[in-house]
Amino acid sequence: MPHQNTIAVILAAGKGTRMHSDKPKVLQSLLGETMLGLVAHAAKGAAAQVLTVVGHGVDQVRKAHPELAEGFVLQERQLGTGHALQVAWDRVRASGATHCLVLNGDTPLVTPEAVEDLLETTRLGSDLAFISAVLPEAGAYGRVLRGSAGEVTGIVEAKDYDPGRDGPDTGEVNTGLFCLNIAAMENFLFSITDANRAGELYITDLVALAVEAGLRVHALRREDAGTLMGINSPLELAQAEETLRADIVARLLSSGAILHQSASIVVGPFAVVEPGAELTGPCRVLGATRISRGARVGAFCQLTDSIIAPGCEVREFSHLESAHLEAGAIAGPYARLRPGALLMENARVGNFVEMKKAVLGPGAKANHLTYLGDAAIGAGANIGAGTITCNYDGVNKHKTDIGAGAFIGSNTALVAPVRVGENTIVGAGSVITKDVPDGALGIARARQSNLPGRSKKP
Repeated sequence: MPHQNTIAVILAAGKGTRMHSDKPKVLQSLLGETMLGLVAHAAKGAAAQVLTVVGHGVDQVRKAHPELAEGFVLQERQLGTGHALQVAWDRVRASGATHCLVLNGDTPLVTPEAVEDLLETTRLGSDLAFISAVLPEAGAYGRVLRGSAGEVTGIVEAKDYDPGRDGPDTGEVNTGLFCLNIAAMENFLFSITDANRAGELYITDLVALAVEAGLRVHALRREDAGTLMGINSPLELAQAEETLRADIVARLLSSGAILHQSASIVVGPFAVVEPGAELTGPCRVLGATRISRGARVGAFCQLTDSIIAPGCEVREFSHLESAHLEAGAIAGPYARLRPGALLMENARVGNFVEMKKAVLGPGAKANHLTYLGDAAIGAGANIGAGTITCNYDGVNKHKTDIGAGAFIGSNTALVAPVRVGENTIVGAGSVITKDVPDGALGIARARQSNLPGRSKKP
């Protein structure tokens, strides 16, 4: 549950030049989710309010995450992490919260457990707390300084670190996760300076200021906190993505999901695969997809934001996006179900069938080479190979209704808006432009003519 007295600030204004991409670094994705989206999910689970400091590519960030836009704070000039927090501070003050959680938008593997450990320090009366990590190679991360008794004395950014002045490098670095007592930091946040090699304002300078003032500072040292570090390059992004993928797959296997060729299975962090569901790799299950117990997904499939009920089967090489399969439905192989596609109980679509904003009623079938768009197909109807609903007139989309028990012959074009009644038959090769009444036979094609002697064959 979110802490009602806590506000979170996500720092997401940087460009990320080392990613060599035109989009902001925080919009780079792991398993189909942006780094910012993953950090925001962790923040929302911990804090009652979430602010996001944005700057570079703000329009792209707003388009990708409209749900966060109400909490956007614009940092027009990126002058460091301390400056980013200063820009947001008026809204932090106005929130009524007592504590401020600070996260970096490029730390997508931050866990709820790590955040909760940090917030636990507020119950110990800390004025400033942060998580540190011990890394084999500290690299460009800020070094944590400790006194002779092991107490924290400050954090020095890598560019300014001097072993002769600051002591030997212990490999303990700052992860960038902070929890601040808002009232206690009021007197220090605007006292930090840019007297450093980068000429920036650093949040990390708050540590030394707080220690000098005798405030309560806690550093949560974690030996295994490498996953809390920021991502700064395509290599680090790929490594983090694989770490996340492997962790999710291991969790699913432990829960009772059946995963074949698990090393090639991708399941997104917000997808749900119930115990007893069966997946065969390679396949990708992304977004808010839910795969129920007893459902099966074959190899080379991708499912995004889709719901797969018990007893369903998604056969090989199928692609589903915002689709819904009810109990016992079958899709594929080579099915393409676009947003708004619904297969009701025991319905089936087969090879090279595409659906969009279309409902296939209980027990209905469209087994081959068919396009169903803006259509409602009744129970038990059969859609022949090569059938298309002509739903677009160049300006507007129109609906096709096909009644229960209808039989649509192969190579039929249904020109919407049109209704084909219940228990009807439409002759193969027809172009249907008018409604077909219940129980009728609809045929719309020219009479065949055979012209002797016109063949080119001898």
